[in-house]
Amino acid sequence: MEKKLIYFLCTGNSCRSQIADGFLRQLGGDQYEVKSAGLEAHGLNPRAVQVMREAGVDISGHTSDVIDPQILNRADYVITLCGHADEHCPVIRNDKVVKWHWGFDDPAKATGTEDEIMAKFREVRDSIKGRIEQFVAEGK
Repeated sequence: MEKKLIYFLCTGNSCRSQIADGFLRQLGGDQYEVKSAGLEAHGLNPRAVQVMREAGVDISGHTSDVIDPQILNRADYVITLCGHADEHCPVIRNDKVVKWHWGFDDPAKATGTEDEIMAKFREVRDSIKGRIEQFVAEGK
């Protein structure tokens, strides 16, 4: 069976889309080809790498990439993880592409002590993991 291509999009491809990418590769990598990108490339957020490592997923080798129109138009699912990416997603010229929006808070905007910021990263990570588990189980 051919793997379905899932393309996770965010504003900067530094946190949420990277976390979703990492979890789907771990939980459904045999069923899906997984890619992620951003409207811009902000670099991989070190805190995202750290909280994913805590969850047993290594995303340290991921790159922060800008949306590729070719991947966008051949994806089976395009999933935006932040409102800005949802509103500014390039036009998808393939009617077969299913576009969904899963909104999550941006942990990179968390403020406070390092412990409070990391707690926000863990909260968002766990929310994304739950949504990925649901997607893998239900295919939606």
